Amino acid sequence: MRVLLLLVLTFCFSGFTLVEDSTEDAKLRIVVFGAHPDDAEYKAGRAAALWAERGHHVKLVSVTNGDIGHWGMAGGALARRRSAESAEVAKSLGVTSEVLDIHDGELMPTLENRRKITRLIREWNADVVISHRPWDYHPDHRYVGVLVQDAAYMVAVPFFMPLVTPLKKNPVFLYSSDRFQKPYPFEADIVVDVDPVFERKVNALTALVSQTFEGGALGSQERMEAAPPASQPELRAEWLREKWVKRQSGEAKRFRNGLIRWYGEEHANKVRYAEAFEICEYGRQPSDSDIRKLFPFLPRK
Repeated sequence: MRVLLLLVLTFCFSGFTLVEDSTEDAKLRIVVFGAHPDDAEYKAGRAAALWAERGHHVKLVSVTNGDIGHWGMAGGALARRRSAESAEVAKSLGVTSEVLDIHDGELMPTLENRRKITRLIREWNADVVISHRPWDYHPDHRYVGVLVQDAAYMVAVPFFMPLVTPLKKNPVFLYSSDRFQKPYPFEADIVVDVDPVFERKVNALTALVSQTFEGGALGSQERMEAAPPASQPELRAEWLREKWVKRQSGEAKRFRNGLIRWYGEEHANKVRYAEAFEICEYGRQPSDSDIRKLFPFLPRK
């Protein structure tokens, strides 16, 4: 009886709600964590679109609200604006999005935030979890990586947050690509041909106006005026496309050996654009066969 009372008190004063397992429909469930309302879209937006096209469930989560991520505005107005932009991208990609109400630039790897991340993974009943690596130029990026790592074990522990149903199986945890070298460089364990959805993602990213066309936190009036105006949407889209051609083609060139591993040399050498992921040593360790099931757009051998 005392144990039951303690659980009820925990429920009342911690803001927890009893959550049942997500409905099982034989589809994969993927959650991508980014630090700000553009990171998950940038890092895994094309893979997200490939999963969504096949009817799988993808959620893009921004762990902070992005409320200082602009050179000319800040606060609640910016947070609402960026949340709406992120939601518009998600709609275009056929996925779900959520922005947590944590101040931009102030994310810390606290117990409270570990609970938030664990809760989101459990509620989504995730098969795959993607995040930044915990080695990055931005503290929010680093701490997203740390928090997701910290959740990698706790998601299955029954008496950690006992009122939120623990996962029956541990997900596969992945890092999105970066160029940082210390303590070790990114390792492209999985490389995805995103040519089929490249144009779709570029078109979706035009919704991130505060970041793509206005320059975000380190922008300026001059940089904003250098971009095509809103009155010329087709020119804007082409301007943004040129930037992403360079960025995403760079990934394909950089990780060509990974493309060859997963697609074979003939196909891989034709790929123009790619997204890459590293398998975290925490969580479930997948075999190549597992990876092909989790990434059903990879060719089956």
